[in-house]
Amino acid sequence: MGGRTGGRAKAEPETGGRRRADAERNSAAIITAATDLFAREPDASMTDIARAAGVGRVTLYAHYPSREDVIRAVLRRAIDQSTETVEGARSTGSPADAFAHLIRTTWPLIGRFGRLYNAARRTLPAEEVRRLHDPPMAHVRELIVQGRDAGDFRTDLPVEWLVSTVYALLHAAMEEVSAQRFDQVEAGEALVRTLLGALRADPGDAAGR
Repeated sequence: MGGRTGGRAKAEPETGGRRRADAERNSAAIITAATDLFAREPDASMTDIARAAGVGRVTLYAHYPSREDVIRAVLRRAIDQSTETVEGARSTGSPADAFAHLIRTTWPLIGRFGRLYNAARRTLPAEEVRRLHDPPMAHVRELIVQGRDAGDFRTDLPVEWLVSTVYALLHAAMEEVSAQRFDQVEAGEALVRTLLGALRADPGDAAGR
């Protein structure tokens, strides 16, 4: 009797471990498939997501009870990837050079998420979408502050307004690329020129400091 009880006690954690591993694989498959799907079709349904992920609707809803939950999870992962790229894009030199390097380094990843951003904007509250972008935008804010201190960037406008300008133009470029009105490589270079033009201090601003 004791041996059989011991055998069951050993088997249950193994079964539980397999179930957790299966659940993690299913969750990862759903998010990967949904990311690819939303990059092509922002209006993809839960049925489309389940089919793309190779799971049943019951499994999909067990992990993500609503389409909003899927989009939220996909957006979080995309932003986490962007944040990792931003953190790895540190550059020496002037703040203006570092900012240009940041945009050129991160744009190839960010530029792919235009339709995903559209899906999120249509589905989630605007303030939530903006809040989810806080981690990567914190690095942008840091560079802007450094540029102002160095005299590279303008000081006649609030820092948070300049950060919001970068955020808005990044997503405007994403939408242009998503709508195929702008080539992705050209959009990246246009962003660098446009953003530096918006951020740079003019001689009068520097003289007034």
